[in-house]
Amino acid sequence: MIALFARDIRLATRAGGGFGLGLGFFLILCTLVPFGVGPSGATLALIAPGILWVGALLACLLSLDRIFALDHEDGSLDLLATAPIPLEGVVVIKAAAHWITTGLPLVVAAPIFGLLLHLPAIAMPWLVAALLIGTPALSLLGAFGAALTVGLRRGGLLLSLLVLPLYIPTLLFGAEVVRRGMVDAAPLTPLAFLGAITLLSCALVPFAGAAVLRVNLR
Repeated sequence: MIALFARDIRLATRAGGGFGLGLGFFLILCTLVPFGVGPSGATLALIAPGILWVGALLACLLSLDRIFALDHEDGSLDLLATAPIPLEGVVVIKAAAHWITTGLPLVVAAPIFGLLLHLPAIAMPWLVAALLIGTPALSLLGAFGAALTVGLRRGGLLLSLLVLPLYIPTLLFGAEVVRRGMVDAAPLTPLAFLGAITLLSCALVPFAGAAVLRVNLR
């Protein structure tokens, strides 16, 4: 499993592997929003929680189709299905590698993007905490969607349509954490719900994803 994780990290970080794509998209979004809504700091601060979480969500979507598609094309997925490693473990490793190369860079760079949108400094720690707790759920749910569409030609659009409704609770609670952090209004409750979503995803998605992969590989 360690070898599989290292392989996925190498594939993501090589040229054309998608590493940094989500970060670049997030940067472009946070740069363009002030041009669209105006330079008013009050306006930008008001919409910053929603924009930052929508940007993180869309950035995660960009590389979801790579989770299983490349392995399916070169036959590696069939080998993994017959290997001693359980498919549930494969789903977890794939989701973890996606989060390390996509979600974690967003967490690290989030304060910089917050500054671009005039997010108050008091909300910065809550933004980082919300992304750190919530983005693993995005990768896990995305892995489930990728397992559903593996083997389909041009399945990227279908993948987005399937995954986006599953992302809505994480988006709502994540933005609410930042919004409450801006006004110092005890954001621990939405943060707890965000953590519960991630834990529930960790408990259910590996089994659901593995079951879907078994059906698609028959």
